[in-house]
Amino acid sequence: MRRTAHRALTRLSLLTLAAGTVMVAPAGPASAAGLTLTVDVGEVVRPATQVASGGLYGVASDTQPSTGMLLPLNPTSFTQPPPGTTHLPNGATEPCCGALEAGPNITRAGAQQFIRLPDIYPDFPYQWQGWNDWEQKVTGIVHERLAATGTTNIRGYELWNEPGWTWDTEAAGSFLDGWTRTFRLVRSLDDTTPIVGPSWAHYEHERMLEFMRHARDTGTLPDVIVWHELGDMQWDSFDDHVADYRAIEEQLGVAPRPIAINEYNSRNQMDIPSVAVHWISVLERHGAREAHRAFWYEPGTFNGLFTLNGEPTASYWAYRWYGAMSGNIVRTTPDSWIDGVTSYDSSRKIVNTVFGGDWGDNTVRVEGLEGFGSAVDVEVRSTPGSGRHTRVSSPTVVTDTTMQVDSGSITVPIEGMNAEGAYQLLVTPADGPTSSWQQVYEAENATVVNAETLSSGSASNGYYVGRIDGSADMRSDSFVDFTANVPESRDYTMTVRYANGTGAASTHGLAYNGGAWSTVSYEPTGGWGEFGTTDVTVSLEAGYNVIRLAKGSPGFGGGTGYAELDSITLS
Repeated sequence: MRRTAHRALTRLSLLTLAAGTVMVAPAGPASAAGLTLTVDVGEVVRPATQVASGGLYGVASDTQPSTGMLLPLNPTSFTQPPPGTTHLPNGATEPCCGALEAGPNITRAGAQQFIRLPDIYPDFPYQWQGWNDWEQKVTGIVHERLAATGTTNIRGYELWNEPGWTWDTEAAGSFLDGWTRTFRLVRSLDDTTPIVGPSWAHYEHERMLEFMRHARDTGTLPDVIVWHELGDMQWDSFDDHVADYRAIEEQLGVAPRPIAINEYNSRNQMDIPSVAVHWISVLERHGAREAHRAFWYEPGTFNGLFTLNGEPTASYWAYRWYGAMSGNIVRTTPDSWIDGVTSYDSSRKIVNTVFGGDWGDNTVRVEGLEGFGSAVDVEVRSTPGSGRHTRVSSPTVVTDTTMQVDSGSITVPIEGMNAEGAYQLLVTPADGPTSSWQQVYEAENATVVNAETLSSGSASNGYYVGRIDGSADMRSDSFVDFTANVPESRDYTMTVRYANGTGAASTHGLAYNGGAWSTVSYEPTGGWGEFGTTDVTVSLEAGYNVIRLAKGSPGFGGGTGYAELDSITLS
């Protein structure tokens, strides 16, 4: 955050590499055209959860960006400064973006957040004021969070940020000892909220190994492992970093932790749509739970997805296409500099690929379309390579045509590609998707809080959400938030597909768009992972609605018994 990137490649460097001139490792392709991105609809990678749709300081307040601007991006999580922050980010003259101030906006958008504790300080790098001062600050932050009993979206406390160069060893002692001391203080005040770290500025094996060994031996292992990926074209190393970290866990006998990259992309390349696509692709492919766009510019613009006037930029459309992904992420195989991410929604028979990365005439091959019939509709859209100050009101339709399916495959030509821009390829049966709007919403695609995504052959999409068990308070409440986009304001029948293996009726609370609570009853099914359905009526507004099914939630007395959630269907 707010410093020179580790690899000082400029925007021109990226394009020169993409055009085929070798400047630095990794080398560019031998030619700039004739490349093929391959999509295999039948090979599932993971449920679609918009892993990379998060941001550091992405939300400035309860109104900036507006919730309506955030919802189409389907954000997963953010990193925000603590309540009472005095931080002046990126030359700002006033503090902003406090977690509790921005929290309602983030919740309405269906997302969660980490609180970055050291951003209580005004300056960056942080100016250490002594242990008494730090511990008073940490205690105050945690107390403010605990007093916010209606706030359910705190995903973790980030104890420090980029300690390799911002921790004052001379004044504060070693970072490892500081981590232990701060961890134990936070746990003495709040024994429930996850703790995340160590938040290195970049990944290094020896440093991570030393940290994990120390944390294991002192009983201070973070619940979520965090580091940053900030260099130009650093996406090329992400898979190696994940593999190395997993090997450290195995070496030390530590149970696998979720990985969060809460700063990614470089200052030089932040506003290049094709670079964002590279990051999205590797973060989905190599196992991050969540990732946040780095904060190099103005707060509240989702780090360049909106202009200062709140209008969409070119990169916004890449993330909006990504935000529309549902069902499962499926295998996408890059070719040299062309990469992408693909989802397949079997409920509507929609294949959605977002891709980019090179010049010239290239192709996308989509395999696994045997169930789509003999012909498919193919639509290609593009967004240009313009930066964060340029308004792009809509993407450009490049082509919209019908193609014949040959042995379950099509090969789509993409002529005259721009290496800076991003592209979307939509493939549906020739007569269109099975419904004109999305009606089935899988629980594993939703915002899952204090519960677990599990796999089962009996689940409608191969996955479901179970262990929705918590109702003690706002820190441990278990719920699932579905973000549904409906065509008109009216009553809808909502069919909940659930499992109840208790042998007796159980209940969840139901609320939508922050409204009043009602109760959904679940009769017993054959067992856990064996699903039945129940119908309720919901009154939704045209456009986006956030629907919560909860075992526990502020304002709700708590559900009875237990139930697992597979999906909801609106009709």
